[in-house]
Amino acid sequence: MSQTLVSLLVHIVFSTKHREALITAEIEPSLYAYLGGIARTHQSRLLTAGGTANHVHLLISLSKTIALSDLLEKIKAGSSKWIKTQGTQFRAFHWQDGYGAFSIGASQIPALKTYIGRQKEHHVKKTFEEELIELLTKYGIEYNDKYLWD
Repeated sequence: MSQTLVSLLVHIVFSTKHREALITAEIEPSLYAYLGGIARTHQSRLLTAGGTANHVHLLISLSKTIALSDLLEKIKAGSSKWIKTQGTQFRAFHWQDGYGAFSIGASQIPALKTYIGRQKEHHVKKTFEEELIELLTKYGIEYNDKYLWD
């Protein structure tokens, strides 16, 4: 094959530092647009985004030219710097240090988009901490409670 063709779909989850409720309804659309812009800058596509006041879910089609860890470093650093310019209430904004990333197949896109779109309803009954542990369990990812939260 003379060219490189890839489909790398990743469900990414991360929270604000200490899961503080800092993502307001007013800033949320602009934040997701900004995250999508960073992804585009690195030849990746944000297919959908959603979350609550303390965390985000991203469905990203990852470029063949960037490592996931590098893209997440750019997304988190760039968006944290940007959000701090959006008003005094965001001056102390920080993302948590880590993230969860889960590979998915193309057939899972519609269901995942629905799941991400319903985050606010979903979290009426379940905390972010419970949700993340469920995702880690579903995908068979071992973790140490000592290092899971910051």
